Amino acid sequence: MPLASPRSLFLLAFLACVALMGGALYLEHVLGLEPCPLCMVQRVFVIAFGLACLLAALHAPARGGRRVYSAVALLMAAGGAASAGRQVWLQNVPAEQLPACLPGLDFMMESGWPILKIIGTVLHGTADCAEVSWTLFGMSIPEWSLLAFAGMLLFAVFQLLRRA
Repeated sequence: MPLASPRSLFLLAFLACVALMGGALYLEHVLGLEPCPLCMVQRVFVIAFGLACLLAALHAPARGGRRVYSAVALLMAAGGAASAGRQVWLQNVPAEQLPACLPGLDFMMESGWPILKIIGTVLHGTADCAEVSWTLFGMSIPEWSLLAFAGMLLFAVFQLLRRA
């Protein structure tokens, strides 16, 4: 049985990202869960991975182009996995060792913080990122996110190494 075409697999990966973002927006706007800075970073990586897959599906490149799209998708999935892994780690650190809460992202930008300081502060994570406010089957949102990014990594490596 032949494998599905790379184009259709990229489209399925894009649709999976749409579903992930739909779930994130449901948790935020329907259930009222406020995303922390690391959650927002993970959303950016999901969107970037999804856009790389959508562009690959629309472009339907030959083998070399597919590898470029796969490499970009791999980088986005790795960045997302790193941020989700950091958040999972923060959730398992004792509360007294957690960094203090941050001002909001809007405040940091309006106050004229340098962009590199904002990025570093957001990626470092805070006590806000360690709070577990929702679980499904005993796993927190960052754990589910890390699992999704692991799937994205596997997909990107498969597409990168695929011969057909």
